[in-house]
Amino acid sequence: MLSANIQAGSSTRGYHDYVARSWSHVLPAGNKRGSLDLIAKLAGQYDIVGLNEADPGSLRSGFTNQTEYLARHGGFDYWSHQPNRRMGGVASSANGLLSKLQPIEVTDHSLPGRISGRGVLLARFGEGDDGLVVAIAHLSLGANSRSTQLGFIAELLQDHRHAVLMGDFNCAVERPEMQALFRNTRLQPPACAVPTFPSWQPQRAIDHILISSGLGCSGAQAMPAAQSDHLALSLELDVPDAALR
Repeated sequence: MLSANIQAGSSTRGYHDYVARSWSHVLPAGNKRGSLDLIAKLAGQYDIVGLNEADPGSLRSGFTNQTEYLARHGGFDYWSHQPNRRMGGVASSANGLLSKLQPIEVTDHSLPGRISGRGVLLARFGEGDDGLVVAIAHLSLGANSRSTQLGFIAELLQDHRHAVLMGDFNCAVERPEMQALFRNTRLQPPACAVPTFPSWQPQRAIDHILISSGLGCSGAQAMPAAQSDHLALSLELDVPDAALR
């Protein structure tokens, strides 16, 4: 599995770029297509990929649905996206799912928060109680909003034995708002934190792939997602055969 905040294909190589290259977040300039090709090459090595900040087709992406583009160029038969933040027709952002396995259901849920525009994308693989549920989310910057959002996600996942929650949490797993998630679901804190932000000098572990206690995993590592300001996070997941039937 891979979780990647792709920053809509924009390049950020240092804090100065947030100002110096701010135009790239609203205009179809810069080598976004080249960045997407690099991300597609990385993503294609995995079976299930969760995306944050994938542009669903606005001016800044040249009206390219970036999730669909990555699916086609990464060799994924199945994809879905959840547009959630729109700034007119200039820029937009989405959570995205790329999968080489066929989900039996994909649903979108809006997340609560002081400022609207966040969501969680939920995909189900396999039938019944043994099935695998994969949730992809991008949480708010504010702790109070994150707490409300994590409470909502906990309600969605609390009855699932085999669950994965991945994405940009904008916080470390030690934060108080994260503890309610672990108390009310089978999700577990990772064995070790892997710093993913900022990509040029990673110091903060704010991107996570959380798995339930009934699943095994190994090999968590971070790697560049082209020149996004976040590193991508990968994990090898041991899923029971029954969960994918």
